[in-house]
Amino acid sequence: MWNGCLGGSIACMLLTVILFLIARGETWKEKASIRPIYILLGGVALANFLVLLPVHWSVTGNMGSTFFLSAFNTIQAMGAGCEFGVIEPGLENCPKELLVGYQVWFAFLFTLAPALTFGFVLSFFKGFCAGLRYCTVCFRKETYVFSELNDRSLALASDLRKNHPKAAIVFTDVFEENEESSFEMMEEARKLGAISFKKDILVAPVGFHAKAKPISFFAIGQNESENLNQAIKLIERYRNRSNTHLYVFSAKVESELLLTAVDKGQIKVRRVNEVQSLVSRTLYEEGKDLFKSARKAPDGTKKISAVVVGMGRHGTEMVKALSWFGQMDGYSLEIHAFDKDPLAEERFVALAPELMSPKYNGVTLPGEAQYKITVHPGVDVATSSFVKAIEAISDATYAFISLGNDDVNIQTAVNLRTYFERMKIHPVIRAVVNHSEQKKALAGIQNFRGQPYDLTFIGDVETSCTEKVIIDSELEQDALERHLKWGKEEEFWTYEYNYRSSVASAIHLRARIACGIAGADKPESDMTPQEKEAIETLEHRRWNAYMRAEGYVFSGSKEKSSRNDLGKMHHDLVDYAALSEEEKRKDSKVGSVAEKTAEIIHD
Repeated sequence: MWNGCLGGSIACMLLTVILFLIARGETWKEKASIRPIYILLGGVALANFLVLLPVHWSVTGNMGSTFFLSAFNTIQAMGAGCEFGVIEPGLENCPKELLVGYQVWFAFLFTLAPALTFGFVLSFFKGFCAGLRYCTVCFRKETYVFSELNDRSLALASDLRKNHPKAAIVFTDVFEENEESSFEMMEEARKLGAISFKKDILVAPVGFHAKAKPISFFAIGQNESENLNQAIKLIERYRNRSNTHLYVFSAKVESELLLTAVDKGQIKVRRVNEVQSLVSRTLYEEGKDLFKSARKAPDGTKKISAVVVGMGRHGTEMVKALSWFGQMDGYSLEIHAFDKDPLAEERFVALAPELMSPKYNGVTLPGEAQYKITVHPGVDVATSSFVKAIEAISDATYAFISLGNDDVNIQTAVNLRTYFERMKIHPVIRAVVNHSEQKKALAGIQNFRGQPYDLTFIGDVETSCTEKVIIDSELEQDALERHLKWGKEEEFWTYEYNYRSSVASAIHLRARIACGIAGADKPESDMTPQEKEAIETLEHRRWNAYMRAEGYVFSGSKEKSSRNDLGKMHHDLVDYAALSEEEKRKDSKVGSVAEKTAEIIHD
């Protein structure tokens, strides 16, 4: 019995340590609700109980007494109330070859057990204080609740604190760990005066919040699937609560489908697609550079020659967006996209089959979208093949780099500037850099002779996660204004199709005005007939490219009944002249600036 119980106790501790390490992983958090500390406490208690059994059995010889005495001493050990003298009479009966082992093991367990218990009690007290503080002070304030403490949530919370100093900020699922980054984030959260709960956002006591005060939830964890699961459960729990907003950070297709289908009740739900947001924001705020850098062609037009390096999520989204954004009177558009995936072209064609169709890609048709997209698959940026391919594009005017790694993006941007300088051209170069500190350090970088590289880095957390970008976006307000010309506000937020389409329209309108397109800065009622027709034609060209970039194809018939959105088939994907007069007027209405916007522009 002595051998078995000592071995069992040691084995129990080893198994406990393994389970504890597993429980700290993301997979366990997704599938189980038992916290790691409970596993550790339970394992230590069981190890204590097992090693005490032979001690009491050798004295009493009664199984009932042995069981209860062992359990009693285990409870004492966990509370630091069990002295070594309690087990000394029993240890006299221990085999001599095991005596030292038992003494050492008892000393280890009797030291470890109360230390864990104390840590757990302290942790519980912290959680209790956080809950008490929230329920007594913060529940009557405007509140922002984050599902996780990470660099993005901290950046957004910091910006919100500047703009709303009296609001309450709450972080959930927060664990104090020894890692330097975790410690620094905890310190930043404390400086913000935030309340931190170890509990998940679904079980944190925020349900006590006063109904008259607004509360905003942010499912902003690193795991997008977990964000979506939390969002669905939050909607179920707070569906009937007014003054409630939910922001779900996810770029996955299923998030769009599920959040559209679920009954949201009174909650205002918004999906934050950070990939689309970055591309849209870049074109909305800095898209005019694409046209300014265009080169004059022999036929009098200006040519936009864009290079996109990396066909991941950002790169693919940028190629799709450039196809419709570059539709502008007086300009031609050419896009070269590079990726080391040998199937990159096939993947993109599968996403947007009609956009890449030889019927439209590289073909100039009156009243149709005009562009030429070339995807270069199987090309690594670190090879001579990439250099030769870039040299073959002798008239590049714009470059966008997103290869999934900040260091690689920076190096590629620097290399591209070198290649372009050798070709005696100086296109606009933008590269994605997620880390804010790196972006700041790279601002205005020069070579050893003081020559500026003239590179722009975008997408850092500090710039992307702000109230202006996530909550109060100027672009979204412009897009909503476009949508209200033909639909209801509720439909704008509920259906991603409406939201994305209106955002694209708002982005392109801003570019038209910047490019000086006649009539672009006027409401429809003030346009001349010539301006109206030109705007209608341009808007339809843009819309055709946009719809094809979204994966839509011509339905095969000009009848409205042939439209099938499940199959992404639309009857209006034809040239402008083939449209009905009714559809042409829609292009005029959507393609014109609203009265309010016109007043702002002219003022």
